[in-house]
Amino acid sequence: MYTVQMENECGCFKRSEFESDKSFEKQQDAYNYANIASEIMNEEFCSKHLFFAQKTDGNAFIIRVAENPNASGGSCGTGSCGPCGC
Repeated sequence: MYTVQMENECGCFKRSEFESDKSFEKQQDAYNYANIASEIMNEEFCSKHLFFAQKTDGNAFIIRVAENPNASGGSCGTGSCGPCGC
């Protein structure tokens, strides 16, 4: 079993249809989901954050969240969504 987990859930993520923890039978399926989900989040969310998939030890992939240095305003609307404190 392979899992894809969200590192931190910003407001945009919480309002989305994405799940914070998803399991797959095949590694390739987990890899594809993590990369596609990251790409969609980067395209459709508020642009306050950047999302990228990373393989971890074992059978897990994590979708990491980082503050977007090129963001011009915008907010995910939570007031506190991780290390950036947006």
